[in-house]
Amino acid sequence: MSDHDPDSAAAAYGEQVRWQPATPRLRPLRLLISWIVAAASIWVAAAVVPGVGLEQTGAAFVVAVLVAVLNALLPPVLAALRLPFMLIAGFLLVLLADALLLLIAHELLPDDIHVDSFGDALLAALVMAAVSVVLQAVLGTNDDDEYSLKVTRRIARRQGAQERSDVPGIIYLEIDGLALPVLRDALRDGSAPTMARWIADEGYQLGEWETDLSSQTGASQAGILLGSNEDIPAFRWVEKESGLMMVCSSPSDCAEIERRHATGIGLLLDGGASRGNLLSGEAEETILTVSRSEAERKANPGYRAFLANGFNVTRAFVLFLWEIVLELTAAARAARRDVRPRGHRGGVYPLMRGAMCVIVRDLIVFGVLTDMMRGRPAVYATFSSYDEVAHHSGLERADTMEALRKLDQQFGRIARARPYAPRPYEIVVLSDHGQTQGATFKQRHGYGLDELVERSLSGGQVSGFAGGDEQNAMVQQAVNEATGTKQKPKRKNDVSERDVVVLGSGNLGLVYLMEIDRRLTGEEIDARHPDLIPTLRAHPHIGWLLVRSAEHGAVVLGPDGVSYLDEGRVEGVDPLAHFSGTAARHLLRSDGFAHVADIMIGSFYDPMLDEGCAFEELISFHGGLGGPQTRAFILAPARLPLPAEPIMGAAAVHGVLSGWRRMLQGAPADRSGLSGAAPGGGEKLGSELAQSRGVDEVTGEQPAATP
Repeated sequence: MSDHDPDSAAAAYGEQVRWQPATPRLRPLRLLISWIVAAASIWVAAAVVPGVGLEQTGAAFVVAVLVAVLNALLPPVLAALRLPFMLIAGFLLVLLADALLLLIAHELLPDDIHVDSFGDALLAALVMAAVSVVLQAVLGTNDDDEYSLKVTRRIARRQGAQERSDVPGIIYLEIDGLALPVLRDALRDGSAPTMARWIADEGYQLGEWETDLSSQTGASQAGILLGSNEDIPAFRWVEKESGLMMVCSSPSDCAEIERRHATGIGLLLDGGASRGNLLSGEAEETILTVSRSEAERKANPGYRAFLANGFNVTRAFVLFLWEIVLELTAAARAARRDVRPRGHRGGVYPLMRGAMCVIVRDLIVFGVLTDMMRGRPAVYATFSSYDEVAHHSGLERADTMEALRKLDQQFGRIARARPYAPRPYEIVVLSDHGQTQGATFKQRHGYGLDELVERSLSGGQVSGFAGGDEQNAMVQQAVNEATGTKQKPKRKNDVSERDVVVLGSGNLGLVYLMEIDRRLTGEEIDARHPDLIPTLRAHPHIGWLLVRSAEHGAVVLGPDGVSYLDEGRVEGVDPLAHFSGTAARHLLRSDGFAHVADIMIGSFYDPMLDEGCAFEELISFHGGLGGPQTRAFILAPARLPLPAEPIMGAAAVHGVLSGWRRMLQGAPADRSGLSGAAPGGGEKLGSELAQSRGVDEVTGEQPAATP
């Protein structure tokens, strides 16, 4: 199909499919099982909650029917209200409505059930949800697709669903932080059965792409969604001319990143939707998108499909509490067994894990289902639960793989919704980066990178910033949307008065010497702080330093050798010998960024143990080079061709994904000066986009930067 022009390709696809959406039908056996489960949950609630009781035999079945009818009427009305702070308001209202349903049942059926108080009703509703979750999991009916889709379709029609179309839509599902090698293990070992079936039964292809040096979500999503991640050297960086620190999880900084990089070729232009991302990809509609937080604080209809089923709210609350129990249990077991490396798992982390693995995940799933029922042409959704758990538990520990299995289960739910959408949909799964595992720098030595730098200076104090967990932004975004909280219009992170700023981004460290508002050369650093570079070079868990020499240009320093990147030569032992063969090209590209640090630092990497060490307290990390953190993947249907050449850099991924969308849907409106009607698939589009920026379409690098 990639040999056709986009318009004829989309038409040919439509001719082949002749799309006719199905209507979700409630199956009698499923209804019977659901009725029995509901009755059993009511019976258990009456048995364990003192203020609730059933008055006669069989009353649970009668009450279950009434509660089901009321649940079909009351929560949809509440979900349709246009309230500010819709997420928390709707969540609380529906949770209270679940309790109210039992009180109404008490009034209407006094001979069958009695409820003493509202508190008893609320507790009984939560017990009912917990029992239902367990029974549905045992019986394999835990995703009530037909009922949920009927509700979602009604909501989509009210929001302006598209008429039936033969032109396919495309859904991009991102698993944050999942490396290709880990996915392969999961496919083999049963932790991703849905995706394994897609490969075995539907001919899905699994390809690899290599991240840029800043292997973290901010840089990757800028490249994937906007087509460029230039001058994003790390998760956080300093812009010395203004004295401000930029952070890829800050709403205002994400908005600024998008402003700088949006050029009218966003992946989600022309009717697309962004769900759970740091950046919007120039989407028309967003939910839980950090760069658009200002636009999401009003009444947001995007949560209606989730809130319209009262069981979703109580189920999510119960599963949230259960996820916290799972985390506390897993943390205690790891400590008892002295599992190493072992991450910090206290404080608010159990709450964050519960939020990411249940509430945020389910909100995004229902957002995607609504988008499908509305017929949106493109949807990009990020699921961060695997990444969050892996940071603290490890790459392939039991609870980490369980988080992945639950995501895979939700992908199956999204796939099963396709027949009911007003247009056919293709599903693409990808990751933005992987993770590498190892004890942290501080765990190994008892001091951090900032302390090491400070003791090596001739004078001045160091300010260290690390511990940046991308998911903090997503949870905070959900809280802000829920409460309508605005970020105070305070000044950004002003570091202009600091002597030295040391930042951690996974196993990538950045050192900014703030005495001059430009990047210092290696010679200037040696003159001011003669012990700094030698101390860092000699450290056993630092693998390389990137500095700019006034004489030689970009230089990578290791303990026993030097690589002159601009000159294409190595003296002694190559500092990058243990890293990928493209490491030098990535470093040379980053060296050309306007806001690269005075000294860029990479941790050691041991290929035998496949481990490195983070400069922040995460035992599985990403952000730099070494190991599977740079080995991301794309899983796509066979009809969407993967390029024959290696895909290097997030901007090249944008080319592939945009090419697929154009192949399916025809040329988008031209907003960038690029030719919007060029034929071909992802390879062709990737080449055009790259050439328009003067970069190599496979590596994403400036031609002059190739050593």
